[in-house]
Amino acid sequence: MGVPKEEILGATKGMLQKQVYVVFTTPTNGIGPVMENLAEHLKYQVAIERAGVMVAAGPNWTDDERSWDGDGMVVIRAASLEEAKSIAAADPMHKSGARSFKVRPWLLNEGVMKFSVSFSDMRMRLD
Repeated sequence: MGVPKEEILGATKGMLQKQVYVVFTTPTNGIGPVMENLAEHLKYQVAIERAGVMVAAGPNWTDDERSWDGDGMVVIRAASLEEAKSIAAADPMHKSGARSFKVRPWLLNEGVMKFSVSFSDMRMRLD
């Protein structure tokens, strides 16, 4: 039996407590169909990024960090698990059947994002 949501929220009071959703996406029939749908998938990813839906996304390397077998992860903002599943289902990679997906709710509490902006040369750096 798990710990009730309210107990976790109470224990983390004062932290970010930002509810997001993680889409775990896995090839259904090898890397070929994934590569065939990659361009349309990336267009979709950029569109949901620009719409403010995507928090972060990218491929998962193999455990030796030398190659990619076609799976990845996307963190999205949504009002509910159902909405998150709908957003994931609309991805051309999933619509084509090249990948299947699973969506998990994730309470984002801890972490840091460091960035700097240099006014003189209008450069931005994300660490």
